[in-house]
Amino acid sequence: MIRSLLSKLSQPTPSPLGDDDARLAIAALLVRLARSDHAYGATEVDEITRILSRRYGLTGDGAVALRQDAEKIEAEAPDTVRFTNAVKDGVPLDDRIAVIEAAWSVVLADGVRTAEEDALMRMIPRFLGITDRESNEARLRAARALDGTADGDRV
Repeated sequence: MIRSLLSKLSQPTPSPLGDDDARLAIAALLVRLARSDHAYGATEVDEITRILSRRYGLTGDGAVALRQDAEKIEAEAPDTVRFTNAVKDGVPLDDRIAVIEAAWSVVLADGVRTAEEDALMRMIPRFLGITDRESNEARLRAARALDGTADGDRV
């Protein structure tokens, strides 16, 4: 599965992704974002695992396995633009907004927003077809959920 997705992402024009590949691409995009500041710590790892478990209804072990596969993909994958294009082509708009909310959760999880994370968070929504306003609203929802002021229904 990993080799197949890497092959698809490496093509000049990636073909649309199936559900499993889209799931792995989204997870790898979250890992790329978390690693962008070269401080991929336990807080971000735990947040990505939690997001994957909740988003895909996975057990703890299933979410960890998906995250670990995503870490391998991210380390070998081409540029972020191909990730986002693959996700945009394979995921409906409402789900892409949820991806942005999950991305903001990863950025905000450790309490530190770096220039590298901010740069990616300006780029990723645009490439996913998400407006600045939608991204900002997703950021606010993620911040409320992390602060515990939401109703507990985190992405």
